[in-house]
Amino acid sequence: MVSFFVTVVIFHDANFSIKPLCFTTTEPVGRVILTASSRDLVEFSSVRLSCSVSSGSSVSFLWLNGSSEVTASDRVQLTDGNANLTIVSVTRYDRGPYKCDAFNAVSNGSSDLLLLSISFGPENTLLAKSPSQENYLEGSNITLSCSAVSNPAALFYWLLNGSLLSDTGPEFRLINVQMNQSGNYSCQAFNNQTMINQTSQPSFISVLNYAVTSSTKQPIEGNSVNLTCDAAGSIFTRKWKKNGADLAFTDNMTLHDEGRVLCFQPLNKTDNGTYSCMISNPLSSVEAEYIMIVNYGPENVQITGPSQITLNETLTLTCSADSTPSATYTWKLNETETLSVSAVLKKNITDFSDSGRYICEATNNITRRTVTAAHYLTVTLSSQVPVQNVTLEASGPAIADEPFTLHCEVSGTINRIQWWKDEEIIFPDERIVMDNKTLTIDPVNTSDKGYYQCQAFNAVSNMTSSSYYVKINYGPETPNITGPTAGKTGDNVTLSCYASSHPPSRYTWYFHHYPVAHTPEYVTPPLTKNMSGTYSCEAYNNVTSKNKTANIMLQVVDPIEDVRVEAPMKYPKEGHKYMLECNVTGPADQIYWMKNGLKLHEDNTTAFNIDNNSLTFDPLKRNDTGYYSCKAMNAVGSMVSDPYKLLVHFGPEAVVIVGPKYAETGRSATFNCSAMSVPDSHFSWWYNGTVVASASVFTTDLLTLSMSGEYTCMAYNNVTGKNSTRSTMLTVIEAIESVMIKNYTVPINRESFNLTCDVTGPYDMIYWMKDDLLLNTSYPDESHESANYHIQNNSLLFTPLKIHNNGTYQCDAINKAGGHESPKYMLRVMCEY
Repeated sequence: MVSFFVTVVIFHDANFSIKPLCFTTTEPVGRVILTASSRDLVEFSSVRLSCSVSSGSSVSFLWLNGSSEVTASDRVQLTDGNANLTIVSVTRYDRGPYKCDAFNAVSNGSSDLLLLSISFGPENTLLAKSPSQENYLEGSNITLSCSAVSNPAALFYWLLNGSLLSDTGPEFRLINVQMNQSGNYSCQAFNNQTMINQTSQPSFISVLNYAVTSSTKQPIEGNSVNLTCDAAGSIFTRKWKKNGADLAFTDNMTLHDEGRVLCFQPLNKTDNGTYSCMISNPLSSVEAEYIMIVNYGPENVQITGPSQITLNETLTLTCSADSTPSATYTWKLNETETLSVSAVLKKNITDFSDSGRYICEATNNITRRTVTAAHYLTVTLSSQVPVQNVTLEASGPAIADEPFTLHCEVSGTINRIQWWKDEEIIFPDERIVMDNKTLTIDPVNTSDKGYYQCQAFNAVSNMTSSSYYVKINYGPETPNITGPTAGKTGDNVTLSCYASSHPPSRYTWYFHHYPVAHTPEYVTPPLTKNMSGTYSCEAYNNVTSKNKTANIMLQVVDPIEDVRVEAPMKYPKEGHKYMLECNVTGPADQIYWMKNGLKLHEDNTTAFNIDNNSLTFDPLKRNDTGYYSCKAMNAVGSMVSDPYKLLVHFGPEAVVIVGPKYAETGRSATFNCSAMSVPDSHFSWWYNGTVVASASVFTTDLLTLSMSGEYTCMAYNNVTGKNSTRSTMLTVIEAIESVMIKNYTVPINRESFNLTCDVTGPYDMIYWMKDDLLLNTSYPDESHESANYHIQNNSLLFTPLKIHNNGTYQCDAINKAGGHESPKYMLRVMCEY
């Protein structure tokens, strides 16, 4: 700032005086310089920006972030006359660009732009799969992509089941993927500036091929075995085949898991074969195969060879058995001496002690089962006649709870007969009677099944018959029927019947005493109403000649075809009774109502009538507004109506007027009227009993003093037929025409000086402002820089005027309608010496 002096000569009434005056000048703003404590920051650190000028006086500073002014806040501090800007806890949004504007009374300048680099993250680390699916077929190509919000860009690492992989980068490719690459994949993002890392949620990748697999490596007869059909991708259908033909299901086969699992319980040897599963979806189909080899046995162990032999002959006995895999054989004599470990026994007969019981043990190393057979050999001289041709016959089939007889047929003379079951001697009891060559069991039961033999003895030999397997025929037991008890007209219904029986039962279905099917499963034709009634299943065993019957009741019901909510009444008005009806096309057993998707319950104003087909509101309330639907149900299905919007009409009420209480002549006044109402109200304005407007907003003509008075707004609802009014008072006052600041002397430092607020028109109060701030004249401390002025009437008096009184002044004339500001007056104080 530079000061200089001039001399002023003042003439007054032929006299003159000489006064020196002091003028102060301001130095223009030079180059503006913007610096930062650091430009490379980490989010939530702090930074200080400083602004300075190469030259200039009385400089003020203004900070800009982009085009917005920077002001002080809880994170932003402006100090040293705004020369320093400090940002505490920097965020990513504080990067700028920043600019500093420097100015004084004579010039201004701006700094270069400054941009901060703020490091943050990583955040929102996400892993995406392409293609996106749950399972992948072996050989597929999979791309994993990782993204994160980070500055600078994050580095990416990949993990499988929590273990770090060698691959890096935002993309990870699995080419020709294999099943052993299944697992939980995740990616980790790392910012080398913030030193923060974040790991994505794991994404499981399941790699499959298509195959039929068995629950066991060695299927064994009598055990349970599951075949599972799996494939990669979306499987819509599975179809099982055996040996190239559609699989014919037997009693021991069931399907589970929507056809995925074929269960054998128990497994039979007849289940041997090649099983295939045809897997298909709309895009493709594949067929997977599994060769089922059922391990069974040994069974039907038999010994062939002579039952009598003379001394010094060679004995040849052959043992055979049904078995998979082939059985191994061990020969014993009289259960002690082991003779051979092959199927064929060859022995030179040298002594009578070679007579006896020859036992063949057949063993299956997979099933771990061992079955034996016995053969009786008699060593004789050539003159002896042995027992020959011992056979076993049954009188008929063995039927549970009935008598059963076996006959032992022998050629030659016999002394006695011994009976065997499962290689154990049979002894008589209350059910078992032995009479000469017959064995009678009365009654027979299921525990009597097994392998029977008879052994005939005479003085020189004995012989045992071949094994005769007795199977017990029983049943049928009372059938069990599975299937629905209700069916939809036009649909087919499947009823299944099963009865425990040996041999398996034959089945016949009856409806109204007429046969309709001869299979365990009955599929009805498309149902009609007259097909309601009792369906009977008869199970018949052609061996026991017995039958049993079970019944099931089937009800045929028409489907619900349409459900609609309808309103028989015209306008739903608050406080009045109102009704909704649920109109159903088709038979409905039950109806219930919903509001906004939630089930509706009765209360003191809501009731359900006539099997819930109507909903009554008495009285209707405004909070009953909503979307109503009804659901109709019967035994074969349900249907929900489309939502019906119930809009309750009410009001008007709570009328509100927004507008001025006072207004000046020569100007207009605007009033806005509103009310709570459904539908929206119609509005009209009244003044002195006359309608002046028909809208919610009313603007008067240019006002005169005679237009003071009461203005009334009426709100009218043309549905409810109700109206409501509200009034407001408007007082028109004379206008303030103009406001000007005037002065009549030269503003000289340390001399008295007045500014006068000249107002045309009535006013209530005058306020003075300097530099757009209200002047405060209530400083008790006379040392304060503003203590040299006061207000008197409509004048601002400086006693005396000082240099710091320089500035822009305005006066504001106030009346009840508002304020009127004068144009700005620039005061420049001149120096005096």
